[in-house]
Amino acid sequence: MTIFLAVVLGVLLYVLHRLFLAPGRADRWVGEHFVASDYGLAPREQLDPRRAGPPPPPHRRQERQAVADAAWDGDWRAAGAYVRAAGDDWDERWSRTELLQEIAREDDAWLDAWRAAEPGNCDAATLHARIMVQRAWEIRGSGYAHEVPTDRMNSFRAMLPAAIEEARRAALLDPANPGPWVVMVTAARGAQYERARFRPLWDGLVARAPHHYEGHWQALQYWCAKWFGSDRLMKRFARKAVLKAPQGSPLAGMYLHALNELTDRPVSVTPVTRGLLKRVAASLAEVGPDDERLPALRHLLAHYMLRARLYGPALEQFRLIGPWCGAEPWRKDEDPAKAFETARGTAVKLSRAPVVPTVKSHGMGR
Repeated sequence: MTIFLAVVLGVLLYVLHRLFLAPGRADRWVGEHFVASDYGLAPREQLDPRRAGPPPPPHRRQERQAVADAAWDGDWRAAGAYVRAAGDDWDERWSRTELLQEIAREDDAWLDAWRAAEPGNCDAATLHARIMVQRAWEIRGSGYAHEVPTDRMNSFRAMLPAAIEEARRAALLDPANPGPWVVMVTAARGAQYERARFRPLWDGLVARAPHHYEGHWQALQYWCAKWFGSDRLMKRFARKAVLKAPQGSPLAGMYLHALNELTDRPVSVTPVTRGLLKRVAASLAEVGPDDERLPALRHLLAHYMLRARLYGPALEQFRLIGPWCGAEPWRKDEDPAKAFETARGTAVKLSRAPVVPTVKSHGMGR
């Protein structure tokens, strides 16, 4: 019995050391001894807190600028062609209307001309509905409901039903297009839709695009505790997204967004949590390296792997991230580069990674 108790005590002390003492010692080691390039990581002096990942390639930036310039010159045709070129890649099509939404913030006369010239165009109508939702949220602001002045909250709640009706009309113009349904799902929580009214909107979206990334992110917000769900419902929704994510899709990243919603509450480290994080990593490894959603997801993945004591896998994510550190969660710190450096140094120390003979290239590699 004495030997048994000694073994139990030894295991307990080891666990306490790993939980509390080891991370503290790792912080000191990072500050005094860590040389990133010794472990295949971008050198400290190359860290860039301005971006989550590398900028888009020049041809993509030039294409977007050309669309914006044409729109501001009054030519809506370039915008319409830009969206149509995405075909039935509904994630890409949504991303392109997102760019048009930003262009319309500067000047939306071209959008009015587009809608007048093509009243049956679903993309133009969807974009108009998106902008209505955006303007409603701008009036409301980002504070909690009790922090928003009554007049602004009343305006917000009056605008959203109109946006939903605009999206419903857009949906009739192209029944296969999930865009209007994403708008409705987005507006539903602000419009105070109870679950019985929300579910048909969600069903309509996934019937058209079962793996729509933005649609899932908006639904995740609906199911979180601050709106109409709970931590349990949100995490269940996110786990389903991980399990159904198809090859090449970043959809599994919904689990990371769910964990990020729990920032002010402890994330339980369980075999299930670790297993899901590993599954997310495997799924993201199949996403094309030019997917602009990938860098931000890798930052979150590295962070939560570190918290889950998956030090080796976290280190691999840091190697894939390269020198970019302008992303959550590092941006929450006054010095994002320092927070990022501490995190990846901790991954090195606690994974007991060996020094590597050469420095790997740094980019958003697979």
